[in-house]
Amino acid sequence: MLKVGLTGGYATGKSFVAAEFERLGCYLIQADALGHSVLQPGAAAYAPTAELFGPEILLPDSTIDRKKLASIVFDSPELLTRLNAIVHPAVFQLEEQMLADFATRDPHGIVILEAAILIETGRFAHYDKLIVTACDRETQIARGIKRDGTTREAIVARLDKQLSLEEKKRYADFVIDTSGSKEDTVKQVKKIFFVLKQRAEAAAR
Repeated sequence: MLKVGLTGGYATGKSFVAAEFERLGCYLIQADALGHSVLQPGAAAYAPTAELFGPEILLPDSTIDRKKLASIVFDSPELLTRLNAIVHPAVFQLEEQMLADFATRDPHGIVILEAAILIETGRFAHYDKLIVTACDRETQIARGIKRDGTTREAIVARLDKQLSLEEKKRYADFVIDTSGSKEDTVKQVKKIFFVLKQRAEAAAR
């Protein structure tokens, strides 16, 4: 099975691109969904996280308030590091289980892992190829305002804390420029998909 990482900056269209690859027949793993999963009551990261941050992060139904948790760690690199040390190993374990399942079902297939901080965690090194979605900064800001209903200042602060798109591109085997129309992005996805499919088929011979 060919393992492909998919990452990019905030509001650069990662999820749209991931959905297109899935539509073309790739298997899809979404790291954010796994992050949600491991923080559910009874899951691997729930108890350690609740213990570290206390009852103020819990909703009335005892689930973790992810927005409250995010606001706490946003301005505290130390707390973010401690949270990541809890969440990331649990996510990686689920990820490996899914990869093994897909490989058993379809040894010649392509699996796409969509993850916002794939490079920052070093996880990209476990994948055969890396795709980065990118667009210009003003497009990121405009999309973020429209999508999340937040302020320009809040988005700029968020972008300034992230690894720059230029730096992410240095790690990429493929870059998908999402600045244009959705149709243009889809064309780029299809082109890359056929390259990946040829590689997966060649590796299977």
